[in-house]
Amino acid sequence: MIVLGVILLVIGFVASIQILWTIGIALVVIGAILAVLGGTGRRIGGRAHWY
Repeated sequence: MIVLGVILLVIGFVASIQILWTIGIALVVIGAILAVLGGTGRRIGGRAHWY
């Protein structure tokens, strides 16, 4: 999710498409939150791991 967010950020920046930039930021933030919570051993949505 983080990688997809970064890709969308780059594409949105290069092509000057604001919606891709916004979606990319949201994906990076959500991916980072899930990665941190998953790394601490917390179950998220009933799942112990997110792949």
